[in-house]
Amino acid sequence: MANKDETLQMLKELTDAKGIPGNEREAREVMSRYISPFADEVYTDNLGSLVAKKTGNKKGPRVMVAGHLDEVGFMVTRIDDHGYIYFQPVGGWWSQVMLAQRVTIMTRNGDLTGIIGSKPPHILPADQRKKAVDIKDMFIDIGASSREEAKEFGVTPGDSIVPYFEFTQMKNEKLLLAKAWDNRIGCAIAIEVLKQLKGEKHPNIVYGVGTVQEEVGLRGARTSANLINPDIAFGVDVGIAGDTPGVSDRDASSKMGEGPQIILYDASMVSHKGLRDYVVDTADEHSIPYQFDSLAGGGTDSGAIHLSHNGVPALSITIATRYIHSHAAMLHRDDFENAVRLIVEVIKGLDDKKVKEITFN
Repeated sequence: MANKDETLQMLKELTDAKGIPGNEREAREVMSRYISPFADEVYTDNLGSLVAKKTGNKKGPRVMVAGHLDEVGFMVTRIDDHGYIYFQPVGGWWSQVMLAQRVTIMTRNGDLTGIIGSKPPHILPADQRKKAVDIKDMFIDIGASSREEAKEFGVTPGDSIVPYFEFTQMKNEKLLLAKAWDNRIGCAIAIEVLKQLKGEKHPNIVYGVGTVQEEVGLRGARTSANLINPDIAFGVDVGIAGDTPGVSDRDASSKMGEGPQIILYDASMVSHKGLRDYVVDTADEHSIPYQFDSLAGGGTDSGAIHLSHNGVPALSITIATRYIHSHAAMLHRDDFENAVRLIVEVIKGLDDKKVKEITFN
């Protein structure tokens, strides 16, 4: 792997960058800066997904490794007479993780601090105090006293609102806490895969991709796949860690630190059997740890990519992560490094013959 401090700095910059669906510019610029030295060509599609192309054999198959640039956040919808901000979630949120959390509003005049509030519990009837507050009953307080003052601060309907949290290395230095692991870790994997392929022979063309608008319907995956027309694709994302109190193996069996997750099934895709078998065989051959997982709900960019063009054999490889879709999530560095190792070894074997064998398996 890279110098540990360099890699940590990359992970910090990727997760600290602000980028909700539809406004991924900051995250795209960070990814572009880190991936460009290892790519022959870097460009975007018309929605803003970043594509970094590295050619091993220009006549070989096209392999897409896609993480998404966007994170869950909010958007300003209106400002009331007293300067309070009302908002729309952009991506999936659970209302119980939102109250009293600090956010950053990205205005034309620069970033603005706010805090998510609601009616105080002290004045609620007893039955209401027991219920979770509905998102529609929340607001953001930016310290403005009127609509006019909020506008003077630069707030406009449509502005992005991003969770505020600083990248933190835990006492166990392998554990990393940050906002936006969903899914800057996928972007980091794409960067590291291209980095490790620098100077290596590989019988294909590799595309490291940072897609946009995954959290609102896998949209950038669709447009970037149409641009690339891949022969094989990997969606790299976060998955569910089941190693916290109260979670049974039936709910979620993966544990942080025990290897990347190979997704068998989710609501967006049945993973391609031929590709899955090849990846598992490669992991076993190189003694790379992995875990299987399946999800009844949710999906990844693979769900859109595998339906592009004439169909693309695709597989999701994910990192077991705690507390996703909240202000802060936690993952294990070994899982990140093993996911990179696995994808690099897989790519080295993906020549025309292997791709044909996989496709028709």
